[in-house]
Amino acid sequence: MGKEVADGPERAGAIRVLIVDDHAVVRQGLRTFLELQDAPYDLAIRVVGEATNGAEAVDRARHLQPDVVLLDLVMPVMDGIEATPRIIEVCPQARVMILTSFGEEERVFPAIRAGAQGYLLKDIPPDDLVEAVRAVYAGKVQLHPDIARKLMWAVAAQEEPAAGRAVASLPDELTERELEVLRLIADGLNNREIAARLVISEKTVKTHVSSILGKLHLEDRTQAAVYAFRHGLASGKS
Repeated sequence: MGKEVADGPERAGAIRVLIVDDHAVVRQGLRTFLELQDAPYDLAIRVVGEATNGAEAVDRARHLQPDVVLLDLVMPVMDGIEATPRIIEVCPQARVMILTSFGEEERVFPAIRAGAQGYLLKDIPPDDLVEAVRAVYAGKVQLHPDIARKLMWAVAAQEEPAAGRAVASLPDELTERELEVLRLIADGLNNREIAARLVISEKTVKTHVSSILGKLHLEDRTQAAVYAFRHGLASGKS
């Protein structure tokens, strides 16, 4: 059975997380790490409950009303794809983020269509997972680079060929370096990988990404990747 946290006082503004996975060691590892992530953030992360399958997740979500649900896909009784819309139905404010080992298109697309706000693979670095939880809580879509690449190519396949789209329509104010960063975002690289590819610091990459989003009036790097695909900037290689 899943574990619930006893009711009691909690810090104002804490991000309430429900962990759903059929492996106890995974649940315990996620709980331990997430609950250590207080400083230097204003919003603490509090794991309010656990569940071992999708059916339990729906019940826990109804009772606990979490802000973020970390949801595995392949589980007994009810899988993550079936559980996602049911969780959203009983807990409308919850952001469902898939956290799984499976990145096949036949799993990714149904999960996102079901209402998942994010789709991450379990090889994600722990610090990146924490950032993703906070970003999803803030309403931003979070996708593993491999998943983002699959989705972007699916979008591109439904549109006119990249050769028919003019790169010249990009805003003049984007610098050559920003264009390089934008191309690598579209290719699915994260900030650390972009920094290594361009031989610059990760902090510099973050500055470039912020500048790109601001100049193109975009909310996040997923939108930036879509934009790059539509303007023929993605190479399709990582």
